[in-house]
Amino acid sequence: MSKKSLAMVGACAAAAALTLTACSEGMGGDGETGDILRFSLNQTEEHPSYIALDHFSDRLEASTGDRWSIDIYPNETLGAQAEALQLVSDGIIDMAVVSGAQLANLNQDFTVYNLPQIFEDVPHQMEVVNEPSSITTDLFTSLEDSQNITVLGGLTQGTRSVYTTFGPVETPDDLAGKKMRVQESSLNIAMAQALGASATPMAFGELYTGLQSGVVDAAENNEVSYFTQKHFEVAPYFTYTNHLVGLDYVIINTDTLQKMSDDDRELFRQEWAETWQEHTDLWEEATQEAVQGAKDGGATFTKIDTSRFDDRLQKLADQSITTDFQQALWDDARRQTGQD
Repeated sequence: MSKKSLAMVGACAAAAALTLTACSEGMGGDGETGDILRFSLNQTEEHPSYIALDHFSDRLEASTGDRWSIDIYPNETLGAQAEALQLVSDGIIDMAVVSGAQLANLNQDFTVYNLPQIFEDVPHQMEVVNEPSSITTDLFTSLEDSQNITVLGGLTQGTRSVYTTFGPVETPDDLAGKKMRVQESSLNIAMAQALGASATPMAFGELYTGLQSGVVDAAENNEVSYFTQKHFEVAPYFTYTNHLVGLDYVIINTDTLQKMSDDDRELFRQEWAETWQEHTDLWEEATQEAVQGAKDGGATFTKIDTSRFDDRLQKLADQSITTDFQQALWDDARRQTGQD
C-alpha cells in the first residue's frame, strides 16, 4: 500500500472515530453548554500556527468559563487539507487551516488573494483579511449556504521569494531557461513563467532532492520553509523578489459557529483576533531565526529592485481577474495600501 493510501486510511479511521464521538457528545454543543471544537492542522507542534492556536484554546476556555475549548490535531492526523476541508463541511470536525487554493476550488473568487502583488507585505495582508471590509466579509461567507463553511480570517505564510542553485536573481532574464519548482496549480505555473522561469510542478517533499540533483534550478517560498527544509544546503542563493505574500485560512463549520450563544460567539471572535496577531508576531520571530540559521549554513540573501518583475506580475493579475466581484476584491485590497 502506498504512503498516500496509508495516510488516507489513517485519516478515514480518525474521522470515523470523531464521528462516533460527535454523535455521543453532541457536535457543536447546544449554544449554552458549549463543546470542544475539533481542529485539523497540517503543521507540527513547533510551528507558529500550532502555538498560536493552542493559546487560542487556552484563552477561549478561560473567557467562556470552560464552555468552549479547542482540541488541535496537528501533523495532518485527520488527513491533508483537502480532506480536512470536507470534514469541516460535513460537520465531522469543527475547524481547520486550509490554503487559498483549497477554497478557490470551491469558489474562484478566493483566487484573488492568491495573486502576486495584491499584498504589499504581511501587515497589509493581515489588515485586509482579518479586519475585513464588507466585500471581504461577503467572500468569507460565500461558502456558508453551499458548503456549511465560514471563513474566520487568515494566518500569514510570509512573503515568498526565489532561491536558486546558481546565483542571485536580479531580473527575469536571470531565470530564462531555468526550471523552477512550483505548487501544482495553473496559477503557480503562470507565476513562475511571469518571473521568467520554466515551471516544474513538484511535490514539496521532493524539492530538496530535485534541487540537489538538478531536476530543478530554483524554487520560491518563504524564509521559514527555506530553512526548516534545509533547502539552503542545495540552493544557497535567496533573492528577495517578494512576489507573493502567502495566506492560509482558518475555517469553521457554519452550524457550529451559529450554535454558540451571541455572547460566546463574540468572545470567540475576540480570542481569534488575539490569535492571528500572536501568530503574526511568532512568524516574524521565526523568519528572523530562519534567516540567521540559513546564513550560518552558508546561504546568501540578496535584496533587489523588484520593478523589473512588476509589469509581468501585473499582467498575470489582470489575466486572472475575470469578474466584477474579483476586480472589486483586488481594488479594495490595493486601496488599503494607498494605491489602486
